[in-house]
Amino acid sequence: MALRANYFGLAAKGMQILMTQESYLLHQFSSSDRLSLPLWELVKLRVSQINQCAFCVDMHSKATLQQGESQERVIGLSAWRDMPFYSDTEMKALDWAEHLTQGLPVNDEKYAQVAEAFGEQGLVDLTIAINAINSWNRIAKTFKPEVGSFKPAAHD
Repeated sequence: MALRANYFGLAAKGMQILMTQESYLLHQFSSSDRLSLPLWELVKLRVSQINQCAFCVDMHSKATLQQGESQERVIGLSAWRDMPFYSDTEMKALDWAEHLTQGLPVNDEKYAQVAEAFGEQGLVDLTIAINAINSWNRIAKTFKPEVGSFKPAAHD
């Protein structure tokens, strides 16, 4: 198979916009009283599973485990609705992630449930995070970076 375009090299300014968005989300999820970094990583992994993005599933599985998530919760994520491992808050975020990723309409009841769980700021940030990973999934599925090439940074 022929190598695909070096999207980071060819669209450096565009990729920087996406990386800046990641920095924003890192700040928001690490400083929120309703969102958390582990929740963000679970959402990224679940959306990547739905989109069948091999590179991102590999990356976020590794990152989630390195952050201290249990193997049980990572493995069970594809069937989270039937697993007893996730909190009510996590289930609301995962449901929202699936709903938006599948392009389903957002009625007032669904919107109100998520807004109640995360507050307005959290709802906006969670929605941006879901949009971001969907975007990354589509980029990775198009340009096919090598699965397994992502190495999470070591933590002290």
